[in-house]
Amino acid sequence: MVTSTALLFLVPLFIFTFGPIYGSSYDEVLAYYSNPFPAIVAALTMVVGLLHFKGGVQTLIEDYVHGFTGKVLIVATTFLSYGAAAVALFAIARLAL
Repeated sequence: MVTSTALLFLVPLFIFTFGPIYGSSYDEVLAYYSNPFPAIVAALTMVVGLLHFKGGVQTLIEDYVHGFTGKVLIVATTFLSYGAAAVALFAIARLAL
């Protein structure tokens, strides 16, 4: 999957940008994520990670759940993934702007 390759680079980059600010006060985090690079890395990692989750769970559902239940679970997983991505982007945008 393309998302796997993207996460191969994004996760270490996210760890190196998120690690120094972990445990800091809200004001320090706010100042840190006002810079575009950490905000973009965090946003990309969240969105690509959630798309990877969606693809993996959809494959799992298609393999093991059949019929109407499988379709409902795929729709629910899609809503969950895109909803979580929207919340993550909103939270990062609130910090960055």
